[in-house]
Amino acid sequence: MNAIAPKPILAVEGLTRHFDTAHNLWGRSTHTVKAVDGISFTVAPGETLGLVGESGSGKSTTGRLVLRLEKPTAGRIVFEGEDITGLKTHQLIKVRKKLQVVFQDPYSSLNPRMRVGESVGEPLRVHGVVRGGAEQRDRVAELFRRVGLDPRFMDRFPHQFSGGQRQRIGIARAIALGPKLIVADEPITALDVSIQAQIINLFLDLQEEMGMAYLFIAHDLGMVRYLCHRVAVMLRGRIVEMGPTAEVFANPTHPYTRALISAAPIPDPDREAARRRLPYEPSPPPPEAELREVSAGHFALV
Repeated sequence: MNAIAPKPILAVEGLTRHFDTAHNLWGRSTHTVKAVDGISFTVAPGETLGLVGESGSGKSTTGRLVLRLEKPTAGRIVFEGEDITGLKTHQLIKVRKKLQVVFQDPYSSLNPRMRVGESVGEPLRVHGVVRGGAEQRDRVAELFRRVGLDPRFMDRFPHQFSGGQRQRIGIARAIALGPKLIVADEPITALDVSIQAQIINLFLDLQEEMGMAYLFIAHDLGMVRYLCHRVAVMLRGRIVEMGPTAEVFANPTHPYTRALISAAPIPDPDREAARRRLPYEPSPPPPEAELREVSAGHFALV
């Protein structure tokens, strides 16, 4: 008997976000940027879905829409079976406990005037998870240990930490409430290469320990290949290919996916020297194109 597939923790249906960038004298829009243009995908419990594409493809906007930091122009966002698309700010408070974010720049995401222990403990206090200062410090100390930081550093300020340590602090804050899904918006881009692997392994360890799902937004295809169960490739606001990571990397179907993979550096001097980069002239996918299954679970825009 076939196992029943788990119900998605996140389902995005026809998600759209358009920005009016120019107006005439009467205030009517004369130019619209289709940052996200009718995309659909799901994330299963405990799964990592990688979202890749060039700058301006709509990856980060998609993440902000899922988090409801941006209001969609159209479409639906269903989280844990609840449509959160039209929820008001006060209605989103209970959703925030289960839906968290790790930002790209760990320094700008921390209040420079607040001690890091206070920053990590703030979600616990705001959501009423702890009863007093002593309990909060105990919980924060445990969170610090969980992400590989010494609890003695809790009373320091963000500028006293390295970039990798600051990102660990951001991760500690994100997991403080035991979320079900974390949107990681290029969380390793601002870090040294030597630190990136440590942070990726921390994500993996926390996922195994806590069972969280990730929407992992990134440029680094090597990290996506290592971390993600499935990958979705975005171009000009649309998903042009999506499927199991190993299948997409082994058999890329859309020309943009093939060009993107061919441009990824290979950590082997001989193979890198022989690598052939495929040219691709980015152009908006035709409006009538749609994702079709090319193999089991593997979809491409045709």
